[in-house]
Amino acid sequence: MDILTEHRTAHIPQWKLDEIENIKQLVGKYPVMGIVGIRDIPAKQLQEMRRSLKGVAKFHLYRNSLLRRAFDQCDDTVGAMEEHINDQTALIFTDLNPFKLFKLLEASKTSAPIKAGALAPEDIVVKAGPTSFAPGPVIGDLQNAGIPAKIDKGKVMIRTTTVVAHAGEPVSRELSKMLTRLEIYPMTVGLDLRAVYDAGTVLESGVLDINEAEYTDNLAIAATRAFNLAIGITYPSNATILTLLSQASAGARNLGINSAIPVPGLVDTLLQVAQSKATSLACNIDDPAALGDALQALLPAQAAVEETAPVAEATEETAEDASGGDSQEAAEEESAEEKEEEAAEGLGLLFG
Repeated sequence: MDILTEHRTAHIPQWKLDEIENIKQLVGKYPVMGIVGIRDIPAKQLQEMRRSLKGVAKFHLYRNSLLRRAFDQCDDTVGAMEEHINDQTALIFTDLNPFKLFKLLEASKTSAPIKAGALAPEDIVVKAGPTSFAPGPVIGDLQNAGIPAKIDKGKVMIRTTTVVAHAGEPVSRELSKMLTRLEIYPMTVGLDLRAVYDAGTVLESGVLDINEAEYTDNLAIAATRAFNLAIGITYPSNATILTLLSQASAGARNLGINSAIPVPGLVDTLLQVAQSKATSLACNIDDPAALGDALQALLPAQAAVEETAPVAEATEETAEDASGGDSQEAAEEESAEEKEEEAAEGLGLLFG
């Protein structure tokens, strides 16, 4: 077995061994390594992307076979990244958080024309409306590409909104050229992050692709529910202790007031409650004379006005009688008063 290994190693060019060793060193040096796909990225744009990562991450292109050999010679967690090595692959090494790396690469993606024969990534729609084309052979080019067109007011116009290619369908040469002339770029070009190795953990792109606003809202909802649960079961913690003490204080105060417990801090409130109840009771008594002076003093001003109003009316009537009332009516009133006095005397004798 050793002879076979030596024989195979002897036939591996030194530059390949150097590349493998370089990969292993970079894996050990950086905490985060990403595997990215570079399929269909034009060379010019790829160079621009490499320059944009300068100072943030290192971007390296390797043969897939060398990547697999290097990963095989690393620990098992790095070896798990082999399943993401396919098609055209590159490596990114960085100190960035994996989520920040994913966001950075997604932001660097740009729109690009679709090539003839490429599959439409989604439904390609050409909207109705005017174009910048002058009348001429372009009408036939549009028709050949499956785009309905007409001449309107000296300009070429798209007659109706049309789906010229459904998702997954190959794009014809004629359609590819016309979409480019219409400045419709269906393709999104950029570094496609497949997976990240983060200090022993492999994270796939699906895990890294998160909606930050939704994630923040979910955290806020979880925190609120946890707080409400802790309050509901009276669980003391740094976040709940002040609220629990406030609730306990309010509950003790309400209990003291409802049970009329005269303790310091509640006496004034209890006296106010008692005074309010006494005033309410006094207002419901029809005969104010039955109340003591203290309770009469508590009666609202309106009640006092209602009590004095009959007296004023009686005074006015007496004044009228004194000034010029009929003598016969006065005699009848005197007779009625005498009868009331006699009845009162009779009751006095009856009850002793």
